[in-house]
Amino acid sequence: MPAAVIFDFDGIIVDTEPLHYKAFQEVLVPLGLGYSWEEYVGHYIGFDDRDAFREAYAAGGKALDADELSMMIGKKAAAFNCIIAAGVTPFPGVVELIRTLKGTCPIGLCSGALASDIAPILQQLHIGGVFDILVTADEVAASKPDPESYQLAVKRLAEAFPALSIAPARCLAIEDTPAGIASATAAGLKVLAVTNSYPEEKLGAAARVVESLVGIDLTGLDALFR
Repeated sequence: MPAAVIFDFDGIIVDTEPLHYKAFQEVLVPLGLGYSWEEYVGHYIGFDDRDAFREAYAAGGKALDADELSMMIGKKAAAFNCIIAAGVTPFPGVVELIRTLKGTCPIGLCSGALASDIAPILQQLHIGGVFDILVTADEVAASKPDPESYQLAVKRLAEAFPALSIAPARCLAIEDTPAGIASATAAGLKVLAVTNSYPEEKLGAAARVVESLVGIDLTGLDALFR
């Protein structure tokens, strides 16, 4: 078993990417900065809200100062929260895996989403207090693929469980995007990738790629941590 398991959020726990896309378009289309779902999947997935808005404004040839960026993030967060109020469905097997791991090894969540986006969904899924640590976009200067978020996640787990001597090479990240895989591997973690958002050939930098977390047995990955 890994010393700790760290889950991505969007694309691993819930399929929120279409919901994020819809929320982005609600605030960008009136400004003439909207883009297609194909563009979102090909370019924007993996960015946190800050970088997603920076990219959209740059693509539209418009300047974006700090005040307007903050305002746009707030508008998008409000739109997203309205959308998820109708309910969300987790990916198959993930909630069961999280509950199985709880108490077996430390578990964390490392996401490019805002804490305000994550909390209500975890509550809906009845796993609001399960994770030992959380790292969200609010807490880091650079989003994935930068390793900062995973470095912070491992640091917090090591501080929370000093007796376990948690180190990056003994931790497993569960990811679904090339940006997430790059972030985790640059921080020194092993990565289990799930083809929820990208086909297997796009996830080749992961140590292992699976189609689903249904019935996954992490003890079968012991060769990665020898």
